[in-house]
Amino acid sequence: MSGRKKRPEREPTGRKRDKSREAAPPGSESTFGEPPPTRPVLRIVGGEFRGRQLLWSGDSMTRPMKDTVRESVFNLVGGWMKGRMAIDLFAGSGAIGLEAVSRGASSAILIERHFPTAELIRKNVEALGLGDRASVVASDTFFWARRFLASGSSLPAIPWAVFCSPPYEFYLSRTREMIELISQLKTASPPESVFVVESDFRFDPALLPDAGEWRVKDYAIARISVKRPKGENSPDVQE
Repeated sequence: MSGRKKRPEREPTGRKRDKSREAAPPGSESTFGEPPPTRPVLRIVGGEFRGRQLLWSGDSMTRPMKDTVRESVFNLVGGWMKGRMAIDLFAGSGAIGLEAVSRGASSAILIERHFPTAELIRKNVEALGLGDRASVVASDTFFWARRFLASGSSLPAIPWAVFCSPPYEFYLSRTREMIELISQLKTASPPESVFVVESDFRFDPALLPDAGEWRVKDYAIARISVKRPKGENSPDVQE
């Protein structure tokens, strides 16, 4: 016997374990103490503002064109952006129209019917310092197009770059309106204008005006139909 007294056991304190310090269980979607997952980051993928982040609501109804698809689209038409006026018909996040300006479009009109979303686009325009080159119109696209086309001889004379990326359901529920919209803009557009139509696989590109003039590319999540100027080659285009 050493004569050393046995230390009395401590009484339970009643304090709860701090689970925030424990490791998350395997396969957990998040880690204790970390903030909840945030909305996907939306960025401009090329040109003058490459890498700049854009605000967007995170609402699935906005459905921004995926970065990979947007990059592929501008691989097809990016060489024709310089000096053109971009028209983003169903702007949503505004990423397509702002991408066009980043890649050389002289100006852009971004049409978005949802007022709070249009306000976010305005904030992106301001953040990029594009207040003198990009205008945001909070309006229904079909209504805007009727007024725009009614200006007749006052329409902008420089070539356009028109991007049509509506809710895919419009191609089913508003087929006639969609085809008329694209057809009327194509007819009124100056020579050397560019058109890009995004849809899903339920839409038949044969319905497009002068269907034989369009190049159709299918991606995993979208179908892209492109109308480029005839007889032009651009060193910046990748097929």
